[in-house]
Amino acid sequence: MIKLIPNIKQSCSRCGKKELITDTETGEIFCGGCGYVSSERVESTGPERRSFPDDRINRERTGVGTSLAIHDQGLSTVINPTNRDSTGKPLSYSMKKTLKRLRIWDSRTQNERMDRNFRQAFSELYRLKDKLAISDAVIEKAAYIYRKALEKKLVRGRSIPAMIGAALYAACRDTETPRTLNDITAAINIKRKDLTLCYRILVKELGLKMPVVDSVQCVARIASKAGLSEKTKRYAVKILKKAKENNISAGKDPMGLAASALYISNTRMGMKCSQKIIAQAADITEVTVRNRCHGLKLLDI
Repeated sequence: MIKLIPNIKQSCSRCGKKELITDTETGEIFCGGCGYVSSERVESTGPERRSFPDDRINRERTGVGTSLAIHDQGLSTVINPTNRDSTGKPLSYSMKKTLKRLRIWDSRTQNERMDRNFRQAFSELYRLKDKLAISDAVIEKAAYIYRKALEKKLVRGRSIPAMIGAALYAACRDTETPRTLNDITAAINIKRKDLTLCYRILVKELGLKMPVVDSVQCVARIASKAGLSEKTKRYAVKILKKAKENNISAGKDPMGLAASALYISNTRMGMKCSQKIIAQAADITEVTVRNRCHGLKLLDI
């Protein structure tokens, strides 16, 4: 069934009636009164990758979108294995042999050394994405950093999981996503020492400018793990902003500062939450919480 969409914003140039109709199959705009065709082959600006089961024609023809986190950036050619043409008719014997050789050469071109490296690295990257709940923007940034590292031959002689983990940590730092080195090492199952070494190499060789991690961004994460109230979180954010104004937070671990601010806020609000619970939620020691509390308690808030 052909879908016709009425267009009441324009009027017919011949009869002047506002009865223009758009034909989605042929792309024509014609008048419903006199039948005058005012425009032909109208290009659709909407998405093309959507398809519905009740459609007469399958419009899903564009494939996967381009992405740096795909080994071929989503620009690969897919040869249909059904051996039929666009009308559904079977191909001739000679054309079947030609397509078979094309499939063989297409599979061979996808087995180069760099392509195999990208396949292994990006499969590990998507596994980390599911474990750490990271957005697509951070994944794209991590894939970009890893491609730059592979171009400069920084991956040679080093572990691929360690390099992709370091690239992901650098992407999290650049996009201000609160993920620590301990989170990535636990998810990727490698030593923290190896991950930090690869991260230093990426920062030095690629000239990355990493912003300082803001401790305010760590408050919500620690508070949700420790089960603290919204009022406690707001007061902790106020303490951290005051500490930043007085330059107390310079050179300090952001997770330790956030945990200490939450403990002080929790104490002043009269809530019962021990240092041990907050330290475990922040993945730090209780000694760190006590040491950071000494400087934050001196603030006049």
